[in-house]
Amino acid sequence: MNKEIGRITVVALLLLAALVVGTTYWQTWAVAGLEARQDNTIQRVAQFHIRRGLIYAADGTLLAARRAVKVKGQTFYFRRYPSGDLAAQVVGYSTQSRSRAGLERSMNDYLTASNSHLNTVLRRTLDSLKGTTITGNNLVLTIRPAAQQVALRALGDNCGAAVALEPSTGRVLVMASSPTYEPSLVEGHFAQIARGARNARCRPPAPLVNRATAGLYTPGSTFKVVTAAAALDSGLYTADSTFDDRGYCIEYGKKVSNFADQSGPEVFGRVDFTTALEHSINAVFCEIGKRIGPLRLLDYARRFGFYEDPPLETPSSERVPSGLYDHGRLFSPHDPNQVDPGRLAFGQERLQVTPLQMAMVTAGIANGGVVMRPYVVAKITSPDGGTVLRTHPHALARAVSPQTAATLTQMMEKVVESGTGTAAQISGVKVAGKTGTAETGTAHVNTTSFIAFAPADRPRVAVAVYLENQQGVGGQTAAPIAKQIIESLLRGRP
Repeated sequence: MNKEIGRITVVALLLLAALVVGTTYWQTWAVAGLEARQDNTIQRVAQFHIRRGLIYAADGTLLAARRAVKVKGQTFYFRRYPSGDLAAQVVGYSTQSRSRAGLERSMNDYLTASNSHLNTVLRRTLDSLKGTTITGNNLVLTIRPAAQQVALRALGDNCGAAVALEPSTGRVLVMASSPTYEPSLVEGHFAQIARGARNARCRPPAPLVNRATAGLYTPGSTFKVVTAAAALDSGLYTADSTFDDRGYCIEYGKKVSNFADQSGPEVFGRVDFTTALEHSINAVFCEIGKRIGPLRLLDYARRFGFYEDPPLETPSSERVPSGLYDHGRLFSPHDPNQVDPGRLAFGQERLQVTPLQMAMVTAGIANGGVVMRPYVVAKITSPDGGTVLRTHPHALARAVSPQTAATLTQMMEKVVESGTGTAAQISGVKVAGKTGTAETGTAHVNTTSFIAFAPADRPRVAVAVYLENQQGVGGQTAAPIAKQIIESLLRGRP
């Protein structure tokens, strides 16, 4: 009998200990996670009693405001978006029925004064003790509204995205995704969003997706910038290295031909490395890729940020890494025989990139080989205007040496001066760029792109533009859009 009582006592003590540990966990360590859950209805409703913080663009343009609504004697604060679709995918939305997206979701703690900074905690505590309405902190973004509007207008009915960064800091100046949507329609008028995107040149149009950070595209020849960086930085080639272009290279016993309808003949003969980039000669880059090897080439891609989620303040679920993909999953080869090095070198194979990642590549070259961490939240301010948090520039990695970056800049200048990217020329401004045209497997349908930075001698803007379902080439379709964005940003800078 005593043995049985002893066993029951031990079991009871174990259950009691489990209860104490479980209760402590859910009430202490798990609180933040529970509050952040999209399906936490109680928390979500409670937060509408808080005067949610505002979101501003770099020039003070109001992107997300609030409106007070009284229901049965209680005051609730709901969102309104005065700037409409201007930066919809970045800002996101905060609603009752569909929860949150974009910065409205990832920065929710700050916007509801739930963050752990001391001044916010003190202010929230005092407001609670006084019985006054809690007011959230405000976000000030790096987005330039005028240039953002130019990008959206230039993208038009195309499906794609445009990103512009400040090379020396990583500040996101433009992040436009097309088709876009009106965040105010998410609550109660969701069907209108689909109707508004019916003219988009892709199916499904998916306007709520931020194509700049979550859209994956075959980069085509824009990836030749990474290949050229690896070729120069490894010491295997110089800008003056020469090649004999026969119009094709041999890969696994088969011909890989130059892309037709570029800026010159399909067979260039004797050329140097600069000319090969200037005219985007596939056969030359195919030979370079075979010599460098896919693993070294991918190692240099990683230096620019590939194989990692693009670092940004938006939700991690709205960002995807660039790299090789196999059956929809990120693929990191360990055996060089797993990858076709020639096609990888000119941006085909199974390579997939986001526009943000290629903007980081471009900005890294522009910044002397150093890739800066991109950021879209410049600072967070309290309701009285005090600074809660300010974002400072942070270097992610040195991708290539300053000498390599300088040489590659000169080579990219030739692309715009007299190569495939002449449509990006700006009077009085040196532009360094690279076109891209990736075949999709459907006849005459390409993914086109253009990356560039300017002024080439004192870079202030780095741009990447990617377009889906195009019948032309990158120099015809994407380069003019990049030009408009660069002009707007250079014109609008004090």
